[in-house]
Amino acid sequence: MPAIQPNSHVLVTGGSGFIAIWTVYQLLERGNKVRATVRSADKGKYLQDVFKKYGDKLEYTIAEDLEKEGAFDDAVKDVDAVLHTASPFHFNVEGDPKRTLINPAVNGTRNVLSSIHKHGSNVKRVVITSSFAAILDSTRQGHIVYTEKDWNVSSVENVDKKGKDQEAPDAYRASKTLAEPPSSQINSPEKLNTSVGFVWALLHGSKKEEDVLAPAGNCVDVRDVAYAHLEALVRPDAGGNRFATSLRPFTYQDVVDIVHSDSNVPADWKKQVPTGKPGQGSTIKQNELDGSKATRVLGLKYIQLKHVEDMVASLADYEKQGWSGVPSADILSRTKQ
Repeated sequence: MPAIQPNSHVLVTGGSGFIAIWTVYQLLERGNKVRATVRSADKGKYLQDVFKKYGDKLEYTIAEDLEKEGAFDDAVKDVDAVLHTASPFHFNVEGDPKRTLINPAVNGTRNVLSSIHKHGSNVKRVVITSSFAAILDSTRQGHIVYTEKDWNVSSVENVDKKGKDQEAPDAYRASKTLAEPPSSQINSPEKLNTSVGFVWALLHGSKKEEDVLAPAGNCVDVRDVAYAHLEALVRPDAGGNRFATSLRPFTYQDVVDIVHSDSNVPADWKKQVPTGKPGQGSTIKQNELDGSKATRVLGLKYIQLKHVEDMVASLADYEKQGWSGVPSADILSRTKQ
């Protein structure tokens, strides 16, 4: 599929999500016109408030049900590219995980591609957001460096065997694996999405001293993920590729070290954050996701983990505003890192 040109018209599904909203921001900053799908008018109006200065460069359309056939038929018309980010990301599974996580992910992707085939005659390139969950195979033992060539087959098999009794994290991993081949407005801490909620919980006493020096997975700044989406649209040699974006493995210790060294973190938050064993995070060995292909092909230069302090500042800003409104000028200025 050919690359898109500057000042193109791009559809972003799930436009109010954590990754999507940063992708929308970077698209607008580059002069593109953006159409975002959202699940409600309230979320669409929130996006317009956040990006008010871009005027009619941003529009939204409602796609309430990802699984509804034809849900994206109108959205794909007259756009040059599609970024499909809409998919459930949570571990609050009640009942059958196939119904709550897997089916929306798989059918949502299938519906987008079907709509493009039927009505997206101008679409030149499609980028689908996935997850390390589609690569990580929890049955493999030892220290493993994963790449884009790896696929998580075990989670799919587990869900098939266990059905509704499958644990939520494995069901989520299966949903991302199955969806590959074919966030929302915040008005309370409880509505933070899963990624941001992890940091909020850490700042408010979710970890004990003995739990801090433990693996937390691989990390990447959301701004880098958004950048990778955009570069995957515009670089000719990016077509037909799978890209993993990952800075490095990290531990909770790494994060609490940054929090305690940041003078801007509210004092009452710091009191709830354990100290653990400062500087010892690098001693913990864990599986790695190799993100070097994104550097080679997309030109991605990873933002360092230290800048998790930007997320902390954003959370403090939202709390100060009573969990309403749009990011302050100071917070938006941090996007220029």
